[in-house]
Amino acid sequence: MDVSFSWNLIDDIREMWSLPSMVSAFRAGTIVAVLAGLVGWFMVLRKQSFAGHTLAVVGFPGAAAAVWLGLSAGSGYLAFCLLAALVIAALPTQGQAGYSEESAVVGTTQAFALGAGSLFIALYKGFLNGTNALLFGTFLGITSDQVLLLAIIAAVVLIVLAVAGRPLLFASIDRDVARANGVPTRLLGVVFLLLLGATAAAVSQITGSLLVFALLVLPPATAQLITARPARGLVLSVVLALVSVWVALFVSYYSPYPVGFWLTTVAFGLYLVTAAVSVALRRLGRRAVPAAVAVSEAAA
Repeated sequence: MDVSFSWNLIDDIREMWSLPSMVSAFRAGTIVAVLAGLVGWFMVLRKQSFAGHTLAVVGFPGAAAAVWLGLSAGSGYLAFCLLAALVIAALPTQGQAGYSEESAVVGTTQAFALGAGSLFIALYKGFLNGTNALLFGTFLGITSDQVLLLAIIAAVVLIVLAVAGRPLLFASIDRDVARANGVPTRLLGVVFLLLLGATAAAVSQITGSLLVFALLVLPPATAQLITARPARGLVLSVVLALVSVWVALFVSYYSPYPVGFWLTTVAFGLYLVTAAVSVALRRLGRRAVPAAVAVSEAAA
């Protein structure tokens, strides 16, 4: 498909959206951005980024096994991510969020998953030309049925997250105090890991297994640099995820490079800019306080 960028954004968007595959890609991208923005915000707050990365990686052997068995890659993503979430949930709880970031079991699960993915690809006797798509994502070939499945998964995850949101927030901020007040922190931890696994499986449809982590962690981490208020942070996390996905899909349409590369580039760029501005504002604040004191002393 030969397409060219004209610098007329309205015409370019109309041309892009004239293709059903691109419409489906933007619909799917919007769904996963909202999902990753909300679930990822809790993941970063709970300091479970390593667990989230493991769940993302586990999706690769799941998709490869599904293709080997003649099933859809999406079913493999979902089955393996949920199974891995249950494995991580069975670990002994440690620390404020309930799971140790340095857990050897989590790291071992991740390493085994990558090896299993290589095995399933080797066992596949046909021509598997979608390995890069499984690992790094693609917007090509997303069907309306896949969009519908993503919407169903997202609806279930968001409904559960809405119901458990307040106690989950309490348990994420101070697990010991929450447990002392009767909050079922252990059950909430298991439920959240299952939600995180379902989210990782859904986001893999766009980003591929290895780049799920970028969408799950970068927009939420950027949002938490800007504000510590939960409501504002959640909204901002979703907005940043939407911007990252939409820009990545638009640019990748006119580029030979995969959507995953552009998504991580945009999201990482937003994080770097936000971090730099935050550091600059903190330094200006530190300098302003002594100056204000000096002015007040001089006036006295």
